[in-house]
Amino acid sequence: MQVKIIINKDVHLTGILNETSTAQKVFAALPIKGSGKTWGEEIYFTSEVEAALENPREVLQAGEIAYWPPIKALCIFFGPTPASRGEEIRAAGPVNVIGKIEGSLNVLRNLKEPLEITITRGPSSL
Repeated sequence: MQVKIIINKDVHLTGILNETSTAQKVFAALPIKGSGKTWGEEIYFTSEVEAALENPREVLQAGEIAYWPPIKALCIFFGPTPASRGEEIRAAGPVNVIGKIEGSLNVLRNLKEPLEITITRGPSSL
Protein backbone atom coordinates (compact mmCIF):
# COMPACT_ATOMS: atom_id res chain seq x y z
CA MET A 1 0.00 0.00 0.00
CA GLN A 2 1.81 3.07 -1.25
CA VAL A 3 1.19 6.50 0.30
CA LYS A 4 2.30 10.00 -0.57
CA ILE A 5 3.23 12.31 2.29
CA ILE A 6 3.27 16.06 1.62
CA ILE A 7 4.71 18.42 4.24
CA ASN A 8 4.23 22.20 3.87
CA LYS A 9 3.35 21.72 0.17
CA ASP A 10 7.01 21.45 -0.91
CA VAL A 11 8.30 18.25 0.70
CA HIS A 12 7.04 15.09 -1.01
CA LEU A 13 7.79 11.64 0.39
CA THR A 14 6.70 8.17 -0.63
CA GLY A 15 5.88 5.57 1.99
CA ILE A 16 4.98 1.91 1.85
CA LEU A 17 2.52 0.70 4.49
CA ASN A 18 2.73 -2.85 5.80
CA GLU A 19 -0.11 -5.34 6.13
CA THR A 20 -0.91 -4.83 9.83
CA SER A 21 -4.48 -4.02 10.84
CA THR A 22 -3.34 -0.57 12.04
CA ALA A 23 -1.80 0.19 8.63
CA GLN A 24 -5.00 -0.96 6.94
CA LYS A 25 -7.06 1.38 9.16
CA VAL A 26 -4.78 4.29 8.30
CA PHE A 27 -4.96 3.47 4.58
CA ALA A 28 -8.76 3.24 4.70
CA ALA A 29 -8.93 6.69 6.34
CA LEU A 30 -6.85 8.44 3.63
CA PRO A 31 -6.57 11.28 2.86
CA ILE A 32 -5.49 12.39 6.32
CA LYS A 33 -4.46 15.98 7.08
CA GLY A 34 -2.97 17.39 10.23
CA SER A 35 -0.80 19.98 11.89
CA GLY A 36 2.52 18.35 12.70
CA LYS A 37 5.08 18.90 15.39
CA THR A 38 8.66 17.77 15.82
CA TRP A 39 10.10 15.92 18.81
CA GLY A 40 13.79 15.59 18.23
CA GLU A 41 14.08 13.85 14.86
CA GLU A 42 10.47 12.70 14.79
CA ILE A 43 7.49 14.34 13.10
CA TYR A 44 4.05 13.52 14.47
CA PHE A 45 0.46 14.67 14.21
CA THR A 46 -2.85 13.49 15.59
CA SER A 47 -5.42 11.73 13.43
CA GLU A 48 -8.93 10.35 13.72
CA VAL A 49 -7.70 6.77 13.29
CA GLU A 50 -8.37 4.53 16.29
CA ALA A 51 -6.27 1.43 16.86
CA ALA A 52 -4.97 -0.55 19.81
CA LEU A 53 -1.37 -1.60 20.34
CA GLU A 54 -0.30 -4.20 17.79
CA ASN A 55 3.18 -5.75 18.05
CA PRO A 56 4.41 -2.53 19.72
CA ARG A 57 8.00 -1.31 19.72
CA GLU A 58 9.79 1.63 21.28
CA VAL A 59 13.10 1.47 19.39
CA LEU A 60 12.75 2.16 15.67
CA GLN A 61 14.73 2.45 12.47
CA ALA A 62 15.20 5.68 10.52
CA GLY A 63 12.36 6.11 8.07
CA GLU A 64 9.79 4.02 9.91
CA ILE A 65 6.22 5.28 10.02
CA ALA A 66 4.33 4.47 13.21
CA TYR A 67 1.05 4.99 15.04
CA TRP A 68 0.98 6.00 18.73
CA PRO A 69 -2.38 5.01 20.27
CA PRO A 70 -2.55 7.39 23.30
CA ILE A 71 -3.07 10.46 21.08
CA LYS A 72 -3.92 8.69 17.77
CA ALA A 73 -0.70 10.09 16.33
CA LEU A 74 0.96 9.22 13.05
CA CYS A 75 4.73 9.50 13.40
CA ILE A 76 7.73 9.58 11.07
CA PHE A 77 11.04 8.74 12.73
CA PHE A 78 14.29 9.91 11.10
CA GLY A 79 16.76 10.14 13.98
CA PRO A 80 17.19 10.35 17.76
CA THR A 81 14.42 11.80 19.93
CA PRO A 82 14.59 13.23 23.48
CA ALA A 83 13.81 9.71 24.76
CA SER A 84 16.74 8.14 22.86
CA ARG A 85 19.69 6.56 24.59
CA GLY A 86 22.73 7.38 22.54
CA GLU A 87 22.10 7.27 18.81
CA GLU A 88 19.08 4.94 18.95
CA ILE A 89 15.71 6.14 17.68
CA ARG A 90 13.23 5.81 20.54
CA ALA A 91 9.53 6.69 20.63
CA ALA A 92 7.89 8.34 23.63
CA GLY A 93 6.09 5.05 24.28
CA PRO A 94 5.12 1.84 22.50
CA VAL A 95 4.09 2.41 18.87
CA ASN A 96 2.72 0.27 16.06
CA VAL A 97 5.09 0.31 13.10
CA ILE A 98 2.88 0.69 10.03
CA GLY A 99 5.35 1.34 7.23
CA LYS A 100 8.55 2.92 5.97
CA ILE A 101 9.59 5.98 3.97
CA GLU A 102 11.36 5.24 0.69
CA GLY A 103 14.39 7.33 -0.23
CA SER A 104 16.38 10.02 1.56
CA LEU A 105 15.25 11.44 4.90
CA ASN A 106 17.64 14.43 4.83
CA VAL A 107 14.92 16.89 3.79
CA LEU A 108 13.14 16.24 7.11
CA ARG A 109 16.02 17.63 9.19
CA ASN A 110 15.47 21.22 8.00
CA LEU A 111 11.72 21.43 8.60
CA LYS A 112 10.39 23.97 11.09
CA GLU A 113 7.00 24.11 12.78
CA PRO A 114 4.21 24.63 11.99
CA LEU A 115 4.06 21.62 9.69
CA GLU A 116 1.01 21.05 7.54
CA ILE A 117 0.93 17.37 6.60
CA THR A 118 -1.24 15.51 4.12
CA ILE A 119 -1.11 11.76 3.54
CA THR A 120 -2.85 10.39 0.44
CA ARG A 121 -2.88 7.14 -1.49
CA GLY A 122 0.13 6.79 -3.75
CA PRO A 123 -0.14 6.30 -7.50
CA SER A 124 0.30 2.52 -7.29
CA SER A 125 -2.53 2.26 -4.73
CA LEU A 126 -5.25 4.11 -6.63
